[in-house]
Amino acid sequence: MAPHSSSQKQLIAQFVNITQAKDTVATKFLRASGWKLEEAVDVYLESAHGAGGSTSSINRIFDDYRDAPRETPDVIGIEGAMKFLTDIRVQLDEVACLGVAELLKSPSMGEFTREGFRNGWRTTGCDTVEKMISQAEDLRSQIPTQPDLFRRVYRYTFPLCRMQGQRNLQFEIAMEQWNLFFTPDKGGVEWNTDSTPWLDWWIEFLEDRGKRPVNKDLWEQIEVFMRKTHEDENFGWWSADGAWPGTIDDFVVWVQKKRGGGMEVE
Repeated sequence: MAPHSSSQKQLIAQFVNITQAKDTVATKFLRASGWKLEEAVDVYLESAHGAGGSTSSINRIFDDYRDAPRETPDVIGIEGAMKFLTDIRVQLDEVACLGVAELLKSPSMGEFTREGFRNGWRTTGCDTVEKMISQAEDLRSQIPTQPDLFRRVYRYTFPLCRMQGQRNLQFEIAMEQWNLFFTPDKGGVEWNTDSTPWLDWWIEFLEDRGKRPVNKDLWEQIEVFMRKTHEDENFGWWSADGAWPGTIDDFVVWVQKKRGGGMEVE
């Protein structure tokens, strides 16, 4: 069998991203559709392999929330998005809201596209508001307990919350999101422990440094760092020669001093 072209590989990756199917399954359905992505996804989701959500039903729900049907027929804006989230019982200040945004591939906060809305709900088999409510509740319970899902939603939040035209995340926005993701009250994971107020110290450390914008690498690595501190709060896993961002290296030294210098890290 001839190797796939670069465009075909890209279509396979897109198919997998939309459906969470295996590469071999993606290839099968794409080849059968003549490498037409939307057609292949539709056939897959209507087959025994897929979840079977009705495209027409999802489209009707989407249409109910459009702010300007004539001007932007394929976009739900901020007012419609807020009404939709209220109707599926999701609060704006909880991690589940970001989970829904990741599922539906929201291009920015308070906006949904028809394609992302349709594909996201179809992959979960949700073609009624009642099913969407149930899926949102599943996300609410799964995000803090499933590290892979947590990481996927967490990482999606960086481009979602970034101001248009900027590469980095404003400090105030990053701080708000860390307070969601790293505390349990809003559906996140507790970072603070009985012995170390990790989140509080992290925010204090960054404020002392001048509230600088947060780049993508630091945003992603602080979630990894959080997991490592859960494994060993005394930094037995850390090395000054490691690949951590410099800001995290500095934070480790700062924590040592905060603790009174009673710990040496190699």
